[in-house]
Amino acid sequence: MSRTADTRTTHGETRDVYSINDYNYTLPEGLIAQVPLVRRDQSRLMVLDRTRESLSHHTFSDVSKLLCPGDLLVVNNTRVVPARLIGTKETGGRAEVLLLSCPPQREGTSQRKDLSCECLVKTSKPPRIGSRITFGEDLEAIVLSGDQGRYVLEFHGQEDFDVLLERIGRIPLPPYIRRDEEKVPPCDDRMCYQTVYAEKKGAVAAPTAGFHFSDELLLCLERRGVEIVPITLHVGYGTFLPIRVRDIREHQMHPEFYELQQDPAAAINQAKKGGRRIIAVGTTAVRVLEFSANGNGGVRPGSGPCDLFIYPGFEYRVVDGLITNFHLPKSTLLMLVAAFCGRDFLLRAYREAVHLGYRFYSYGDAMLIF
Repeated sequence: MSRTADTRTTHGETRDVYSINDYNYTLPEGLIAQVPLVRRDQSRLMVLDRTRESLSHHTFSDVSKLLCPGDLLVVNNTRVVPARLIGTKETGGRAEVLLLSCPPQREGTSQRKDLSCECLVKTSKPPRIGSRITFGEDLEAIVLSGDQGRYVLEFHGQEDFDVLLERIGRIPLPPYIRRDEEKVPPCDDRMCYQTVYAEKKGAVAAPTAGFHFSDELLLCLERRGVEIVPITLHVGYGTFLPIRVRDIREHQMHPEFYELQQDPAAAINQAKKGGRRIIAVGTTAVRVLEFSANGNGGVRPGSGPCDLFIYPGFEYRVVDGLITNFHLPKSTLLMLVAAFCGRDFLLRAYREAVHLGYRFYSYGDAMLIF
């Protein structure tokens, strides 16, 4: 992928911004949203103008006025699967299993009872290679390989794996959203931790920028003349894994399956040729669009693994605007947004969000960057 030179020169930044510590900020724990708002589109919205480096404050439903007729909105229609499983080892000990990715079902197959995938496994003692973990009477897994909490498991079920997962699996909430499993949850995460347009199963983490859209708001945008097209990126749990290198350029992204079909690609290319703005909903949509860039300002259809890592110095070729949530310090998501609007400007916006009591992370508030 095309990137600019090694020193950031736009947005007033003239020094290297490749140290992991360049993407840190202080956040009071009380600002981490534990539940969503009752009405999705009533979250707060901070609008960032890159040209003027100005900030303004709105309600998310105001996007129906902030976006213009002719704008094209790109949404990620992936659907989160209940990829967290609670099982029992042969020794009788508890095993908590989290699928790191959910392999997409092959076309032409109606069901799958056996499959292998990489998982995080949390147990009191590391499971032995070749040992079994059972999840009730209908599903078991054999530990094929791995160590240090990360293993390849081979699942065998009495029914289709996806059917079993829906029945016995749990939604894999990020670690900063806390739930007491002995108490009634404060909200229905199976419904809340999902966009209203979620369609294609395969994600183990949600494209959270889309949480703010209600069916009513989407209809309002369409009536205003905003075109809405879907892409797919099955978000993996790697989105939560910390960067473990000091120089962010040495970080390797965990590949995630994407799909950009012919019709959405044609709509995006037509909009670009007409000088219309492409507004990406979430960092996942950004990654698909920029990964698919054809060098002429448009995109090419395709599918497969996407491992694009966007950080300051990256040359955006497709995206003109971005709707996103407030992200964790030192995260790849924060770096992607910093590449879009400038690190210093972004961190100034974060400081103001903290000062004004914005709600952060998956169930939190949003920003719109032009």
